Amino acid sequence: MAERPEDLNLPNAVITRIIKEALPDGVNISKEARSAISRAASVFVLYATSCANNFAMKGKRKTLNASDVLSAMEEMEFQRFITPLKEALEAYRREQKGKKEASEQKKKDKDRKTDSEEQDKTRDEDNDEDEERLEEEEQNEEEEVDN
Repeated sequence: MAERPEDLNLPNAVITRIIKEALPDGVNISKEARSAISRAASVFVLYATSCANNFAMKGKRKTLNASDVLSAMEEMEFQRFITPLKEALEAYRREQKGKKEASEQKKKDKDRKTDSEEQDKTRDEDNDEDEERLEEEEQNEEEEVDN
């Protein structure tokens, strides 16, 4: 846990970026208002986390999951956030699935390339052996002719 209350605040750069994205162009915000929003956001995150943790504890789990957060939103009477959160969660899961599939495909391609390179190497070694054998046979034939 944090030792000082200010350790619980979200980073100012993050808060500033969120505020700028939420406000129309040309609208400014005072330092005092930004600080108040930052503290309010931190309190909201702490409260939501605490509520979500209660759902995890009821489920005899130590790990909070998405359903705990969604249940916490409902318990906190923030039902209007549930649909956007579910949509964001689905988008996140699709993105992660896409990354996983891309990673697996990359691994398969790498394995195929490695297998192909090994086959090429074996083929080259076989060709080298064949060439050496042919050279030996030619030398033997030449020696027989000389004798």
